[in-house]
Amino acid sequence: MQHYPEATLYVVATPIGNLADITLRALFVLQLVDAIACEDKRHSQPLLRQYGIETGAKKPLLAVHQHNEAEASGLVVERLQRGERVAYISDAGTPAVSDPGARLVAAVRAAGLKVMPLPGASSVTTVLSAAGVTRAEGSADAATGFVFAGFLPSKAGERDQAILALQADTRATVILEAPHRIEALARAMAVLQGRPLTVGRELTKQFEEIATMPAQDFADWLAAGPQRTRGEFALVLHASAPLESPEDGTRVLQLLLAELPLKTAVKIAADITGAPRNELYEIALKLKKE
Repeated sequence: MQHYPEATLYVVATPIGNLADITLRALFVLQLVDAIACEDKRHSQPLLRQYGIETGAKKPLLAVHQHNEAEASGLVVERLQRGERVAYISDAGTPAVSDPGARLVAAVRAAGLKVMPLPGASSVTTVLSAAGVTRAEGSADAATGFVFAGFLPSKAGERDQAILALQADTRATVILEAPHRIEALARAMAVLQGRPLTVGRELTKQFEEIATMPAQDFADWLAAGPQRTRGEFALVLHASAPLESPEDGTRVLQLLLAELPLKTAVKIAADITGAPRNELYEIALKLKKE
């Protein structure tokens, strides 16, 4: 039997769409705790009512979001120090991954208090499980890891630089995006050409769509139906062929130098290729002169 100690912050995952995707353990803890901290009261209160969990004077609902997280974390720590149990939920999915919560967890740990995670729904693992990501041809085995990039920058120039870095990176990458920015992201990702991309839209909801296509076809896929720009998106950029020669390192550096300052391009190229930074710096200087 799981023990649920007092003076503990419970980080609770909530559904990303389908209300049935909540664990029995999460429901038990949300009933048990003395207070529930949340990203947005307007969203969380109706959600909790769906499960018969009422908040009020006896179980207050506390707002802890990206704009007040530092200050509100102190209030949560005070409650924990009094021996209370406090749960934290974000609007959807697992807190402190892309949603708020990380600062709260850090503050609780810094105060010497306990944090207990309650795993559950996550758009990251959901889209990965349906993408069938494997290592690109030429790798030693079929297993692969992945990188979580989250939301790319909203400004066009910064977003283009981030995508160039993805183009040079051979690893699978998970990207999140909101509906009002998805068309701009799709157009920018055309530079990735034939690299496979799995698109997850409205995951776990009634109009869920999951499709895999070359990255250069993403914008056309969105334009094929007016509903396709609606809802939240989770994307998987599949792994590409590994770098195998010094010429590959030079190719990566050339791509990065086209958009980034020299030192930044060298650092990223070194991280991607594993080549010595001083060697890449010398190559970069030669490329700049040419």
